Amino acid sequence: MHVFELMKKLFISSLMFGAILLNASAQSGTNSPYSQYALGVLADQSQGFNRGMNGLGYGLRSGNQVNALNPASYSSIDSLTMLFDLGLSLQVTNFKENGTRVNARNGNIEYAVASFRVLPKFGLSVGVLPYTNIGYNYAVTGQVGTSTTTSTQQSVGSGGLHQAYVGFGWNMFAGLSLGANVSYLWGSYEKNIKVSSNDSYVNIITKRYTADISSYKIDLGMQYEQKIGKQDALVLGATVGLGHKLNADPAMAIMSLNPVTSVKQTTADTIKNGLEIPLTIGAGFSYRHSNKWVFGADYSLQKWGDIAFPDVDAVTQHYVLKKGVLRDRTKVTVGGEYVPGEYSRNFLSRVHYRVGASYATPYYNMAEVKGPKELSVSVGFGIPIFNQWNSRSLLNISGQWVHTSAKGFITENTFRINVGLTFNERWFQKWKVK
Repeated sequence: MHVFELMKKLFISSLMFGAILLNASAQSGTNSPYSQYALGVLADQSQGFNRGMNGLGYGLRSGNQVNALNPASYSSIDSLTMLFDLGLSLQVTNFKENGTRVNARNGNIEYAVASFRVLPKFGLSVGVLPYTNIGYNYAVTGQVGTSTTTSTQQSVGSGGLHQAYVGFGWNMFAGLSLGANVSYLWGSYEKNIKVSSNDSYVNIITKRYTADISSYKIDLGMQYEQKIGKQDALVLGATVGLGHKLNADPAMAIMSLNPVTSVKQTTADTIKNGLEIPLTIGAGFSYRHSNKWVFGADYSLQKWGDIAFPDVDAVTQHYVLKKGVLRDRTKVTVGGEYVPGEYSRNFLSRVHYRVGASYATPYYNMAEVKGPKELSVSVGFGIPIFNQWNSRSLLNISGQWVHTSAKGFITENTFRINVGLTFNERWFQKWKVK
């Protein structure tokens, strides 16, 4: 590959992701009250084609899609292809508690990724992905004892973490590929709790929790592909995400305001280097028959339970690091894809039909109760886009239902539409003019 071609790839990718980066940092992809806990709701880091299979990815290997879930997959990209994948989601969530139902809607630009080959057996990828989302606004009003006094607690929060990565995949020898994503992880959050009363002699109490994060994230990947006969192949995949401190100083400020005298008192606590991300281990497989169908399964474990997280001490009321706030999270995903005829002249035969399901345990505790468990299913389609050069680009559309619930707390049912556009063009093919 000529140096000029490589520089052109990098330049175009940098322009694209610079624009996405500015927009993504202002997005919030949730309305869930559960996002007030820990670092927020963990984001789906899969791409358009994965989402049709509900996030399946550790063992998926294709030269036509960017699979950031396992960086070893980048080595499958051919030398003539430049892949761009941009995705967004639209969702409606129904919240149910004690017979009361409320609906909320939101949309979000989810990710932008690209991949191309820079050397024989060596693929490169760049992208912007979400990591966590925080976004909620609700109030609870109750009577104080047997008196006529009422107390209202207003909870508002926003923020989240994002990552911009550069990754590579290297096919070391026949069947075995290794890879890594090196990410810049950044973001901030602000969580506010305001307690007020209809009694003008009762102080208004406001608690504010904040943090600014600027750190790194490293994910390693491996894939081994074993051909079985002429048409079948088995791919085994594994990933490891390194856990470490984020060099962030979470802070808590408590403000008490006397509504009669307007006298304000403020106390504040800061925890030096008080946030971190966990060791994450993932493993999965896929089995592919010809170019018609593929199915697979994934398992992941995030060791959040090993991490001490900021919380208020019940005795001293200081902001301190506490064990037991977080818990290990596991997730199991199964899914598959069917293409009746990839090179058929019949349009419906060229469509990719996908389905998947997942079950995930919570990664935090709420007082003495486990956080919400999550059950989700999805169906999706990869629709070929025809142009005068080829028809390898795809419009990936999927619908996903997510059920989130915890005993004695809110039940959430979310219907999400994911739309991803994968540009797959032979930008670097040398054309011959006769």
